[in-house]
Amino acid sequence: MQVLVVNPGSSSLKLSVLDPADGVVDEHEVPSVEGQAESKEIEGFLARAPAVAAAGVRFVHGGPSFRQSTLVAGDVLERLEQVADLAPLHNPPALVALGALLHLRPRIPVVACFDTAFFAALPPAAATYALPHRWSFEWGIRRFGFHGLSHAYASRRGAQLLDRPPEHLRLVTCHLGAGASLAAVSGGVPVDTTMGFTPLDGLVMATRSGSVDPGVLIWVQRHGGLSIDDVERALDRESGLLGLTGTSGDMRRVLATAEQGDERAQLAIAVYIHRLRGAVAAMAAAMGGLDAVVFTGGVGENSAPVREQTCAGLGFLGVTLDLDRNAGTSSTDRDIATGDSPARVLVVGAREDREIAREVRRLSPPV
Repeated sequence: MQVLVVNPGSSSLKLSVLDPADGVVDEHEVPSVEGQAESKEIEGFLARAPAVAAAGVRFVHGGPSFRQSTLVAGDVLERLEQVADLAPLHNPPALVALGALLHLRPRIPVVACFDTAFFAALPPAAATYALPHRWSFEWGIRRFGFHGLSHAYASRRGAQLLDRPPEHLRLVTCHLGAGASLAAVSGGVPVDTTMGFTPLDGLVMATRSGSVDPGVLIWVQRHGGLSIDDVERALDRESGLLGLTGTSGDMRRVLATAEQGDERAQLAIAVYIHRLRGAVAAMAAAMGGLDAVVFTGGVGENSAPVREQTCAGLGFLGVTLDLDRNAGTSSTDRDIATGDSPARVLVVGAREDREIAREVRRLSPPV
């Protein structure tokens, strides 16, 4: 079965066709687009791409209802629309993509695949906020976790690289891209993560703030006169590296500017790394130790300085980076720790497409 994978991210739209062995036979990526432009990109790709028997669309947030990948039928589309505002940068474009796909290829099965599904069974201690009972148990507010498709693949691929069974490993998977999150994966199962009810929580990201004292949000509305929409826009689109530098949320540009002596860029990198190191340590604490750190995502795979600065503060966890291996330009999945490092450091190419195709094949009716 050849599968179409539609992955609307926060900074790009990725389209690919995978063959039965998960080889990519065609692909197309464009910067984030909206509405009709996105539909036209999908239409144009389908017109020239190889024929597909089924398709999968990535959704960042499944809310409390969608705890696993789901075949789109019946009232599924309507239910997806009800949770769109939980991930305002991601779910709306995913809905546009899904609608276009259902219109353009009405006869093939389409599966909605959720980043939150990987974390659906987080331990209660990790998933529960210390909030009024009604908030948690009537409104369904909990830590959902995100980037689950990427974390699932990175943890399995990490076990393969180490040639050890997943059930015997404690991994911290680091998905670092425009969005960023960590997962503590113990015995092949996630036991903690940095993102929470929405993808705003946790690490510093390209344009998202990461964790902020909730009192700040009360203060800026009360004293700054900001509306709820103003606050949402600021936290989602005007914060993170962009907010710190005032110029860019692109890690490559921020690093280059910092090297030229720009103090705001230097502070941005320092804040980013400080949060990242602390979060890796927190994930290791949730597992009672660490066997490997796995870097994936655009920044995790391609930014040697970010990996170096992160690992420089993790020696107490047994992490020792081989600087030459880290600086190498290999594009293959690899171990970049020193030979005697108690904890390994892995670089794994992000393959959310494989996870989505896997779910599509599992749920699609036999051809």
